[in-house]
Amino acid sequence: MIAAALARDTSAFGELVARYQNRLYGALVHMIGSAEDAKDISQEAFVLAFQKLATFRGDSQFYSWLFRIAMNASVNFRRKNRSLGASIEATKERIGIEPTDSRRDTQPDQPMEQSERQHIVREALSQMTEEFRIPLVMAEMEEMKYEEIADLLKCPIGTVRSRIHRGREELREKLRRLLKDEEEF
Repeated sequence: MIAAALARDTSAFGELVARYQNRLYGALVHMIGSAEDAKDISQEAFVLAFQKLATFRGDSQFYSWLFRIAMNASVNFRRKNRSLGASIEATKERIGIEPTDSRRDTQPDQPMEQSERQHIVREALSQMTEEFRIPLVMAEMEEMKYEEIADLLKCPIGTVRSRIHRGREELREKLRRLLKDEEEF
């Protein structure tokens, strides 16, 4: 399928989009904290991937290559929007006007307790610093290997290990606070 996409077969590339779209979107939601921004960035990443398909050398998995494009698109998106202030959607989500992830209530048969736990974890992740949140999401939710994360983030593997460790500690602390706040209600 990748070979066909490299030959500019748009239907093959469409299959790649269908295969990786939800995974990339989910990772971006966890890393960015805004479902709307994640949607925009994932769409931008696929457009850029199609435009730069000829640069895919095949020495890494396609998703890793796509993820790197999405990370760069995310950085560019934040730079572009920094001068305009924080994203309205991200601000709404962070102050609680809207849920962090619009997909939260799309599974009515899912037990409410599990849904609430997922919401609390998403909230805790959104409060973390990017330095620790991004490698933690890559390792725990995207199940990437440390070597792959180091390559994508362009930092030594020891730094990745340290950031994931510190990210777990930060997440644990954020979850304690959030759960304590919920008990006080």
